[in-house]
Amino acid sequence: MRFKEKVVLVTGATQNTGLFIVAHFIREGAFVIVNGISSAEIENGKKRLNELGLNASLWISADISNCNEVIDMFVQIKSKFGRIDVLVNNAAHLGVGGKFEEISIDFFLEVLKVNLLGTFQVAQQAVKMMLNQVSKGVIINVGSNVSTQSIHNRTAYVTSKGGIDALSRSMAIDLAPKGIRVNMVAPGYIYSNRWDSLPTEVYNRRKANIPMSAEASGDDIAEAVAFLASDAAKNICGERLIVDGGCSAQLFPLDVDK
Repeated sequence: MRFKEKVVLVTGATQNTGLFIVAHFIREGAFVIVNGISSAEIENGKKRLNELGLNASLWISADISNCNEVIDMFVQIKSKFGRIDVLVNNAAHLGVGGKFEEISIDFFLEVLKVNLLGTFQVAQQAVKMMLNQVSKGVIINVGSNVSTQSIHNRTAYVTSKGGIDALSRSMAIDLAPKGIRVNMVAPGYIYSNRWDSLPTEVYNRRKANIPMSAEASGDDIAEAVAFLASDAAKNICGERLIVDGGCSAQLFPLDVDK
C-alpha cells in the first residue's frame, strides 16, 4: 500500500468524486480526514462510505471559504495526528447557471471564495504544518479542463479554475525548494449523481463530445490524484494532469468535424 499510515486530507469529499478519492486512499492504508461543508453533508458521507465497507479516520465540517473554519479544521488535525502528509483540494462550487450579463457580483464572489480563496486558505494552513515535519508533504489541487477551454454560462466557475491553474504553478515553484510538491489534476466530464437527472439528449450529447465516448468515473480521478501524490511521481512538480477522455486534444467532436 502506497499510503500506509499517511495522513491525508480531502476537502469537499462527502459525495461524488471526493468520496471516491477518500475511498481510494483508505484502501491504500492512509488515515483519511474527510471535510464537508456541513454536518448534514458529513452524515451523508459517513453513510455512503459505510456502504462501501470503509471508515475514515476523522470527519470535519468546515466551510473552506471561511478562514476561521479552515484554521479550526487544522487545529483538529494537528491535535489528532500532529502532521499532514497529503492534501487534496477537491472542494468546489459548481457555479451553475447565469448568462454573463446576468451574473451578480455576489454570486461571482461566492464561487471564487470557495474555489480559489478556499483552495489557497486550506493549502496555506497545510503548508504551515508540513514545513514543521521531517517529511514535508504533497498537495494536489483538483482543477478542470475548462480553465483552458471555456464552457458556456459558467463564467465564475471557469474563472476560478483558471485561477487554480495559476495558483498551482505559483505554489509549486515557491514550495518545491522547501520539500513540498504541488501538482494539479484537471478533469473533464465526470460522472456524478447529477448525471442521473439529465435529459437523454443531453446525456448522449455529452458522450458524443468525448473522443473516448466515456466520461471519467470517480475512480479515474482518484487514480490520477493518488499517482501524483505517490512516490512514483516524486520528480513531478507544477504539472497539470488532464483526465478528460481526449476532449482537450480535439478541436471539434467527431460528429461535427466536417
